[in-house]
Order: sequence, then C-alpha cells, then structure tokens
Amino acid sequence: MNDSKDLNCPVAAIETEVIQLAHGGGGRLMHSLLETVILSAFENPAPNECHDGAIFEVGGERLAFTTDSYVVKPLFFPGGDIGSLAVNGTVNDLAMCGAQPLYLSAAFIIEEGFPMAELRQVVASMETAARQSGVYLVTGDTKVVDRGNGDGLFVNTAGIGAVRARTPVNPGAVEAGDVIILSGDLGRHGIAIMAAREHLAFETSVASDCAPLWEPVKALIEAGIELHCLRDLTRGGLASALIEIAETAACALTIEETAIPVLPEVQAACDLLGLDALYVANEGRFAAFVPAAQAAQTVELLGAAGLGAVAIGQVTSGAGGTVAIAGPYGATRRLTMFSGEQLPRIC
Repeated sequence: MNDSKDLNCPVAAIETEVIQLAHGGGGRLMHSLLETVILSAFENPAPNECHDGAIFEVGGERLAFTTDSYVVKPLFFPGGDIGSLAVNGTVNDLAMCGAQPLYLSAAFIIEEGFPMAELRQVVASMETAARQSGVYLVTGDTKVVDRGNGDGLFVNTAGIGAVRARTPVNPGAVEAGDVIILSGDLGRHGIAIMAAREHLAFETSVASDCAPLWEPVKALIEAGIELHCLRDLTRGGLASALIEIAETAACALTIEETAIPVLPEVQAACDLLGLDALYVANEGRFAAFVPAAQAAQTVELLGAAGLGAVAIGQVTSGAGGTVAIAGPYGATRRLTMFSGEQLPRIC
C-alpha cells in the first residue's frame, strides 16, 4: 500500500477521491486515502506490513487480528451471499497471515424494513460457514438505520487467529527466485456478482468461488512448506495483489499469461463486459510465494486439497515494485494499478 507518489495529493483532491470511493472506487485512490488520512493518524507498536491482518504477541503466543466490512450488492448471488462472504472473507484474511482462525465477531447494520426472512437466511449462511471453518462467533452488535439510509444490510466481521506458520508470512519475506503459485482459476466471484446485479444470462451460469482457505494453507504449513507470502485475491484481483506485494517488498515479479487459468465462460463474460480477468475479484483464491525448490510440492499439496493450483511466475531481480506479464507471443507488458475498481460493491 506504500506509494510515495500518492502522498503528495492535496487535501481537496483527497476529499474528491473519497466521494468516488464511496461509489466503489479503489486501487490508487484507496491507497492514497489509507496513507494520507487513516494510517497517518494512528500510532501502534505493530509493524506496518501492508498485509491482510496484524500480527502481535500476547503471553508468548503470536496472534493475528483482522476486520472487514461487507457491502456486496446484491446480497444473494450464485455461490453465496453476504453472510457466507463475511465469514469466509475474514477467515481467509487470517489464513493469509499463516494463522488458524479461532474467533469472530459480527456486526449488522440493518435498514428499516429489511425482510426478516432474508436476515435469517444471512445468519444461517454465517453459521454454516463458521462451522465449516471451525470458528466460533463469540460477540457482535446490531444497529437499525432509517429507511433509505442503509441499502438493505451491511455486515462487519473481525477475527482472531493463532499463527501456526513457523516463519513470518508477509510481503517483506519475499525473496528473489521465489515461485508464485496461483491456487485456482480467476474471476468467478466478480462475474457472478455482475451477472446477478445486472440480470445477465450467460449460456453457462457462473457461480462465485467464495470458500474458506485455511485448510489448504494448513496443509502447506504442516508439510513444512516455507511460505514467504500469501495473499487472497479479492478486490482488484490477481493483478492488484501482485502489484501491492511487489511495491511493499521492493521486488520485481514476472508472470506468464498462458499459465493463468480462467474458465471459458468467465473469459467470455469478461470479453462481453470489457473486463480484464486479471483484475476481477475472487473470494476463494490466493497467491503463494514459496522457494523454487518447494514449488512442485506446493502445487501437488494444493491439488490434493481440491484446488487447481499452478505456478504462474517468479520473483526476479528487476526494478523493484514492478509486475511484468509475458503474453502468448513473447511480448511483455507491465501491469499497473487501476485508479478505481472494475466492479464496485463486490464484497
């Protein structure tokens, strides 16, 4: 998230960007907001690792802590709903820290007039997702806002987990020569949301990949894989995640376009809607940075966990903060961060 170019934004420009962000923007604008308004206002002893959660020590045990708010529209979509998304999203953020998810909180902001049957359905989805991940929802809050001021339902979840990885798992641990492993095909969540939102009918229906990721990460840890960095590919997709890691770690990444799996129906939908699958959000996919000597074993272990993992690239000795993608005909281009998001309100 660190980008010195964004730190010089005048206050008036930042205020304008916040208005745009309220309508779903992200990327560089979000980074500018975080750096200039939010992160600069708080001091804390934990290092700013630009990661999916904070790591700290309590009583000699390393813990991970994360929080996220969910404003997805529509609330119900093929493959999930805001309830399963809220639980899995927070569970996955903890998993990306190399931590076993243990406890969650949940806060509901409900618009007056929201159907009770739909609220019960969301809560039931959360209970099912929590049970599948082995976590307990132990505290929470509920607020009701006036009709017209809440857009149905917003959910916030926070989570605490115990770090099980033997070594730090964060962008700062990435090394030259590391291989980048992608856990599966891209773009299904974002396309499922767009299809449900716009009532689009494709020849083949696309369901979200929303799923918990702790079990496959646990399998890697227990097998002794040296996980240097993990990142789930949510808002901004694979491209944004890799750019953030490259910039934070001051390293260069090179990936192969032909190695990146995208389902034909997802690619067809992206072509129709003018989207780039590399930037489309996912809710059950992650990238892992591992030593080259353990890359094949990592792919094999993730395959045994039911994921279609592939090696897509590596960390190189090029200019820091860059991500290059090699096309099918040998041409290479640099991936850049969008000023906004392709699809707003997808999580």
